[in-house]
Amino acid sequence: MAGLIGKKIGMTRIFNPDGKSIPVTVIKAGPCKVIQKKTEKKDGYKAVQLGFEPTEKRINKPMLGHFKKAGLKPFKKIREFRLSVDDPDYKVGDTVTIEMFNVNEKINCTSLSKGKGFTGVIKKYGFHGGPKTHGQSNKYRAPGSIGSSATPSRVIKGMKMAGHKGAKNTTVKNLKVIIVDNENSLLTVKGTVPGWKGNYVLLKKAKG
Repeated sequence: MAGLIGKKIGMTRIFNPDGKSIPVTVIKAGPCKVIQKKTEKKDGYKAVQLGFEPTEKRINKPMLGHFKKAGLKPFKKIREFRLSVDDPDYKVGDTVTIEMFNVNEKINCTSLSKGKGFTGVIKKYGFHGGPKTHGQSNKYRAPGSIGSSATPSRVIKGMKMAGHKGAKNTTVKNLKVIIVDNENSLLTVKGTVPGWKGNYVLLKKAKG
């Protein structure tokens, strides 16, 4: 199994044997239920659909039928994970736990980043702003020139300009696993994970 669904609990710090402070993020990882199994013969690839956090609220009829077919209660979060040749033969209804991760292992965390609203180029991209001399007095936080003169006579796509910041799926790669608490399904990783407290996080083993 390549990954698991979790929820961000918050950040704290721990101390290593040398007394050095390590900033860590605590994640409630699983347990997840296998809702659907996909095979190469039927779907063209091998994967399993996992469900996280049972719920009874705001479930539409198509999804109720999907869960009923699997013989399971509805879940808040559903995600699909590809299977490799070495993965065990999962069946619908099986439970996937945090035991797949090991201490000092590298993982990738994907979640929705915090929305910051409309921001300028200095806050959004780290621009330095205009000069404070040579008679300029009202362009300190302006982006400067955004286009060419005669060629190509237009603003090129992808130009860094002011706009909405955050609220995008963001992946932080190669976070080191510090603590694996199998009893409470808690995973502690070094560094920060995008999003707010209570945000859903997709945990995947880093390649290589």
